[in-house]
Amino acid sequence: MLQAQGKDPRSPLPKSHPTLSASGVPCARGGGTTGGDRDRGAVPGGGRCPHPGCPLHSLSHSCAMAIREELRSGRFWRGVLAEVAATLIFVGVVLGASAAPGPLAPALAGGLAAGGLVCTLGGPQANPALTLALLCTRKTSALRGAAGVLAQCAGATLASVAAHAALPDDTGLVTRVSAVGTAGTALAWETFATFQLALAAFAAAEHAAPQAGLALGSAVAAGALAAGPFSGGSMNPARSLGPAIVTGVWDDHWVYWLGPVLGAVLAGLSYEFVLAPGASREKLGACLACRDVALVETPSLSPSSVAHNPSASPAEQREQGTA
Repeated sequence: MLQAQGKDPRSPLPKSHPTLSASGVPCARGGGTTGGDRDRGAVPGGGRCPHPGCPLHSLSHSCAMAIREELRSGRFWRGVLAEVAATLIFVGVVLGASAAPGPLAPALAGGLAAGGLVCTLGGPQANPALTLALLCTRKTSALRGAAGVLAQCAGATLASVAAHAALPDDTGLVTRVSAVGTAGTALAWETFATFQLALAAFAAAEHAAPQAGLALGSAVAAGALAAGPFSGGSMNPARSLGPAIVTGVWDDHWVYWLGPVLGAVLAGLSYEFVLAPGASREKLGACLACRDVALVETPSLSPSSVAHNPSASPAEQREQGTA
């Protein structure tokens, strides 16, 4: 799920990453370079780039520096641990409730757990589909996105191992396509259920934590109840991956990756570039051109956002978290 606006101080993930640009670096080779150009050509260890003024070299060197700096950041690793913990809690609660007959118990348990995580941890997404949606809308970096997805899968696997050991019957752990339906039907319902969840998650970033928790918890429960009879109502690839690894049951597993990822990405793009208060053609063009979206983003002046964190930038206010 995505965190409510104004939760930046409590979110373990860094809210921004360096803007990597090669602007202002002339592409000159041979003579005519200035002292500043020669300095830009220096590489770690005292070596020199054969083309010190090349923008491509400057960009790649800046990327490497940014990655090294983020990997040394304590907040980055706290964010990774938070993703592991949040996904372990969410998936563990859902798997424990799956021991009860019918889809009602897992749906209510997932909704309550999701709402609680938003109001407490705030920052983690606990859902690879939502993390990839953030990546596609340029709300997170590729490094943090990849680390988040790996952490979420690890947390879900740990929860599945515990549930497999604790529950006498593990038949309810694995999400399966309904016997009365087909893989195509399950794919459609997983896409739709995750679309409404991700849309609520992106929109909930405009509100304070209690309101966001209620909205996201309701979206999780509603999606699970709607898609449950057809696909099990996963809406979370990690929730399906963990039990599949533990039990070895991989029937139609691709449905639980393609459906949620497709639904979440479509919802993220629809909200950010069509439905959001700050949506604009300039913002869409910046995303397609791989430029910093925050430079053209129009801040939302909702009462909750102004009262909660009036000094936060649009990119920080819209940084997302848990589902």
